[in-house]
Amino acid sequence: MRVVVIASGKGGVGKTTLAANLAVALARLGRRVAVLDADIVMANLEIIMGLKNPPVALIDVLQGKLKIEDIIYEGPAGVKIIPAGITLDGFNEKNMGMLKIAMKGIPRSIELTVIDAPAGRDAAMVMDEGQEVILVTTPDVSSVSDCLKMKILAEKMGAKVLGTILNRVEGKRRELNRKEVETTLDTPLIAIIPEDGKVKEALAYEVPFVLRYPRSKPSREVFRVASGLVGVDYAPESLLSRLAGVFK
Repeated sequence: MRVVVIASGKGGVGKTTLAANLAVALARLGRRVAVLDADIVMANLEIIMGLKNPPVALIDVLQGKLKIEDIIYEGPAGVKIIPAGITLDGFNEKNMGMLKIAMKGIPRSIELTVIDAPAGRDAAMVMDEGQEVILVTTPDVSSVSDCLKMKILAEKMGAKVLGTILNRVEGKRRELNRKEVETTLDTPLIAIIPEDGKVKEALAYEVPFVLRYPRSKPSREVFRVASGLVGVDYAPESLLSRLAGVFK
């Protein structure tokens, strides 16, 4: 099973929203996808996916109460959701070991698992050799600086950094540009996603924006990333024509 970790150096950059929407986009491209919320301190991926108050979650697996197949829920576009549950203790070596064991129980039918990593250095606790990492940052100095630290951590864990998504871009002069971000991080920018009110509206409705607003710029960028991940040609008009009208 292929594992793609979505990570950021700090919170508030839109990492969880992108992880959820990327999983849905991959499912729309015909892949069998699971999305796992590894942020067991500030879990909210299930909200974005429209999953309300799941009775059991990843924390029950990490505590040895359940197996991972017991906490998999059906989500939008057929995405399998593995919610986090909440603990104030966060990740540690013990439950990191449990997570690695638990992930072996994800059904073999799943082709690709997207992991929404906790923000900051705890993300390294969910990374492992052979995994792939997509970094998420906003175009400001502090966010890019923290993202660089995350890249270094990922590489130390033996993961492969695929590239960076530059998120919530407003086009202001104060923002770092593509060249500055790529030079600082020494990774390719695989998407530039603008600040868009439709993203917040979709969040309010608890629906992934790639479904509610498939023709929006953020949706097109996410589908382009998804297409690149699975090696298919990105044909936005033919794809989006099938998605348009799902939510109006």
